[in-house]
Amino acid sequence: MRDYDEAIAFLGEWGPFQRLIFFLLSASIIPNGFNGMSVVFLAGTPEHRCRVPDAANLSSAWRNNSVPLRLRDGREVLHSCRRYRLATIANFSALGLEPGRDVDLGQLEQESCLDGWEFSQDVYWSTVVTEVWQEERSLRNHGCTDWLQLPADFLHQLGDVHCVISHRGHGPDLQLCGSLHTRFIPESPRWLISQRRFREAEDIIQKAAKMNNIAVPAVIFDSVEELNPLKQQKAFILDLFRTWNIAIMTIMSLLLWMLTSVGYFALSLDTPNLHGDAYLNCFLSALIEIPAYITAWLLLRTLPRRYIIAAVLFWGGGVLLFIQLVPVDYYFLSIGLVMLGKFGITSAFSMLYVFTAELYPTLVRNMAVGVTSMASRVGSIIAPYFVYLGAYNRMLPYIVMGSLTVLIGILTLFFPESLGMTLPETLEQMQKVKWFRSGKKTRDSMETEENPKVLITAF
Repeated sequence: MRDYDEAIAFLGEWGPFQRLIFFLLSASIIPNGFNGMSVVFLAGTPEHRCRVPDAANLSSAWRNNSVPLRLRDGREVLHSCRRYRLATIANFSALGLEPGRDVDLGQLEQESCLDGWEFSQDVYWSTVVTEVWQEERSLRNHGCTDWLQLPADFLHQLGDVHCVISHRGHGPDLQLCGSLHTRFIPESPRWLISQRRFREAEDIIQKAAKMNNIAVPAVIFDSVEELNPLKQQKAFILDLFRTWNIAIMTIMSLLLWMLTSVGYFALSLDTPNLHGDAYLNCFLSALIEIPAYITAWLLLRTLPRRYIIAAVLFWGGGVLLFIQLVPVDYYFLSIGLVMLGKFGITSAFSMLYVFTAELYPTLVRNMAVGVTSMASRVGSIIAPYFVYLGAYNRMLPYIVMGSLTVLIGILTLFFPESLGMTLPETLEQMQKVKWFRSGKKTRDSMETEENPKVLITAF
């Protein structure tokens, strides 16, 4: 009884058809980057200070000194969320008193930004933040002190802005544009066979053989009972938790995807907060992903999955933890370490797709990748809150992200290895989590060790 890999082995592993599918799948992701990371600039928060109304009866000296100073990154800057009590300094101005000479500014009472903000246009001309904060009174009333409620209100207002833009027809239909590539990418023959759609699977394999300039056997699948994974089964999401072993592996995968996503998106969204030009930092953050993906591809070809994923996670997390030891004045070294941390986490993130697909059987493979990918979306949702920790301590986001990244690197070591193993076709063929392994080897596992098969994951 042949399995699927034996049936299509005549196609080869890296012909023109496989390269075309790889290119189309890779190209389809490019628009997602523009859409996903555009928030770095569209929702950027420029330098700002409390607005002093033009109608306020203040001298030029008091208007220039209406906002207190605070320490940030070792230097004094204007406070972005407080001003001196307007009625008080208007009194001093009317009496002809001078700030700093006649009045000790450190003793003056302060208040929140009751009249909104003035935004610097040195970096951003206009963003969603400047538009919403100036228009919505509910946001201004927070005075920048409620760091949990403020992002929630802002995201609510951001959703309203999005609805208005879509309603007025100013934005393209991204969903339509994003689905064009699916017309040229065929369905997975392996999945079609699991659904007993043999004729469609054969047609795709025949087209692939023609493109690879390979002669097609007269019969690819002798009968509907020839392949192992032909039993008609329906898969449900609860199948990912059917046994303790599968449930533990699924929970571990969910944590791995979510926390890796937190590190990836938090570092991406934090680039405007780095020292120097925000656009250059964002460019460097994107550029470092190219060698990260190439490294991940080269490592996946020859080395054990769980070890290389754990290694790049240890690298990324360790580098982030080391940033707190860098002196404040060494900005370029800090930025370099952030980029190296992004390199490690990006490499791990890209490997998770291959690793997860190889661990789960055909019946639930798409479902497992989908559920774990959903967990990564949860990670991307909470990632901005890790960036917000920088408002309390600039090093705090890197300490938290670095610690979590090292933690999930340790967790990865408990996964089973998939390199050189045949793709599982049923839930019973799934490997066991490391602490569920028994000392006695099964007959199937011994046969696999004696005759290891290289995974064919092109379909």
